[in-house]
Amino acid sequence: MSRFLYVVRDSLGKKIGGSEEASSSDELVSRLQAKNLVVINVIPESTETTETLRLRTTEKQLRFRHYRITGNDLVLFCRQLATLLGAGVTILKSLDIISKQIASRKFYNVIKELEKSMEQGASLHEAMSKHTKVFSELWVNLAESGEASGNLASVLSRLASYLERDAAFRRKLISSLIYPFILIIFGMGALLFLTIRIIPSFADLFKGFNITLPLLTRILVAVSNFIRKGVAIMFIIIIVGFFVFRNYIKTKGGRKRFENFQFKLPVFGEFFRALIVERFSSEMSTLIESGVPLLYSLEITEHSVDNMIMADIVRRIKEDVREGRSFSNTLTKSEFFEPMVVQMVAIGEEIGELPQMLKRINSFYQEYVETFLARFTSIFEPIVLVFMGLIIGTMVIGMFLPIFQIATIR
Repeated sequence: MSRFLYVVRDSLGKKIGGSEEASSSDELVSRLQAKNLVVINVIPESTETTETLRLRTTEKQLRFRHYRITGNDLVLFCRQLATLLGAGVTILKSLDIISKQIASRKFYNVIKELEKSMEQGASLHEAMSKHTKVFSELWVNLAESGEASGNLASVLSRLASYLERDAAFRRKLISSLIYPFILIIFGMGALLFLTIRIIPSFADLFKGFNITLPLLTRILVAVSNFIRKGVAIMFIIIIVGFFVFRNYIKTKGGRKRFENFQFKLPVFGEFFRALIVERFSSEMSTLIESGVPLLYSLEITEHSVDNMIMADIVRRIKEDVREGRSFSNTLTKSEFFEPMVVQMVAIGEEIGELPQMLKRINSFYQEYVETFLARFTSIFEPIVLVFMGLIIGTMVIGMFLPIFQIATIR
């Protein structure tokens, strides 16, 4: 007797799958047909075919909304996994439950690979370390800390809170910058339209009159002609310049020079510095609160801070802490952090509440960045509107001056 897998439809048209023993596939077909079932498929059962059929059936039932893995997918995964583990569900069962409601097809495959690795004896952090493009070093090390301490659910909950705060902060940054960006795009579009289409029309009109055009009009016509003839070249230069610049800042020397330039900008230099300190304090507070040792937390932050200058500073801080110096003293030595940050870290070390102090520092810099962007947007709007008004007004005056001159002559 052999076991066969079958797929049938009942009298209502509902698809049903299962397995039964039979001497042959024909015998099983006859048996199923005797039950008034419509046989769709019958195949011999094996470990491979069972798994393939299960996966195909599961994937058909899922409704993937996109392919790539987004930040929201990771946040939701982390929060769901923390909740299920906190409720006493095993890791493997939790991963299986989450995979059935995932929105990303690519992430679904990653979760299934996590399950497979863990079924073969790997721990969660070991399984995650095989997918470095999805799970950063922060994920892997926090999972390892949670597994070692037996508090994986609470550690993942802290990680989910960190990811949610970071995502919300990024959304605020993007939404604050969208309006100025749109304003600039539309303003430049209006200027190009006037320069390329309107001014040439007036210039052709003025050719029919035997007059000397005013200086302002001649300048506007000359600029219009230059832009019309060289617009393609200008776009090519801009595109080539963009790619050259992007490749340049991918090099180690170019990246450092660009970051130094950012920090030395008037007004905006402090803004970029605040962004880096905000990310540093956020990651450090999450790591230390989750039970990761200070030295290990600094090492993880060094690789995830996404700024070469800050990474060098964190590396020097790590080396000083390894030699026995206090965390606050090493921050002072770096000359990158403000005295307020150093003092709050020193107090946190003294009273044993370093993660809480780092959280307060993070909250302060988040508020600083949000306030800066709000003020920048409120100031930027009238400046751009006045600038656009002056440019367009100048164009209008330059085009109407010859008309006034013609009217005066007649």
